[in-house]
Amino acid sequence: MKRLYYLDYLKVALTVLVVFHHAALPYSPGSEWAYATSHPEEMMPWIWHFLSVNASYFMGLFYLIAGYFVPRSFDRQGTATFIRKKLMRLGVPVAIVTTFLTPVTGQLEVGHLWYVESLLFFCMVYALLRQFIHPVSNNSKLRPTLIGLLIVAIVMGVGGHLIRQVSPQDNWIWLFGFIHIEPAHYLQYIMMFVLGILAYRYQWLTEMKNATGRVALLIGVAFVVGNCLRDGGPWNAFVHQWFGIYESLLCIFLSFGLLWLFREQANQPSRFLNWCAQQAYGAYIVHLFVLLAVQNITDPVVLPGIIKFFMIAIIASILSFLLTYLLRLIPGVKRVL
Repeated sequence: MKRLYYLDYLKVALTVLVVFHHAALPYSPGSEWAYATSHPEEMMPWIWHFLSVNASYFMGLFYLIAGYFVPRSFDRQGTATFIRKKLMRLGVPVAIVTTFLTPVTGQLEVGHLWYVESLLFFCMVYALLRQFIHPVSNNSKLRPTLIGLLIVAIVMGVGGHLIRQVSPQDNWIWLFGFIHIEPAHYLQYIMMFVLGILAYRYQWLTEMKNATGRVALLIGVAFVVGNCLRDGGPWNAFVHQWFGIYESLLCIFLSFGLLWLFREQANQPSRFLNWCAQQAYGAYIVHLFVLLAVQNITDPVVLPGIIKFFMIAIIASILSFLLTYLLRLIPGVKRVL
């Protein structure tokens, strides 16, 4: 299989975006984060637009990319090896972080590794289903269409809207008592993971037409702009009422638009980006601790909120990738990170 460099680079971009997202939380009124700035003048009430757009799609896109590589891994490794490697790669970080965070918080806590925990759950379900379901040939080629993307987005959106009537956004529960999930977004994550599997089987990413990708990107950006224009009034009330549907449209079109953009513009080998791609997963895992350290160390420094936010996010991103590189030098750690 030809290496798809652009998927590696997109994961790097999403990992950095996660760091920026968490770096912005202390400066958004009403947001919950382990660190709170000591200087009210650094607060940025408008930053919620940035956070809202991110939450609409970036973790779903993570699941789609992860799902894309699952069938290939299973076909090559078989059930036993696939399960063993996923338990090592995904289960070990969750166990370590949970063991560390639970005594600190006084309750069962997986922190930001809820994503990794659910990804492990999805992979185990996939391995179970493959015992009974034979996959389609990966020589089957289908092209994503704008109508197809719209249908998927509507199904996802209607389902998400109905779920939010029972469990609103930012309400977290423990599925089966140990899997930490936000029901409002969980349908999106499941569907994006499945879309990733189908994208591999039907070669959607390589077969997607330029016109489809270009229009999907434009539609996705339009939804981003629409979300950023919310500032009270009828438009804000309308989007808020139907946000489960709105963000699903944003998620599907922006995700496939970005996949197309990176395919066309970032599919060449790069030593620096390849290095970043090797550290991206580990950077996601360690960034919480790096970011909290940087935020607390820089707390005495008073700066305009936007400057402080960017400074902390950039420093934490660089340190997270460098720390992962150093950790991966330890024998055996590469099996996990």
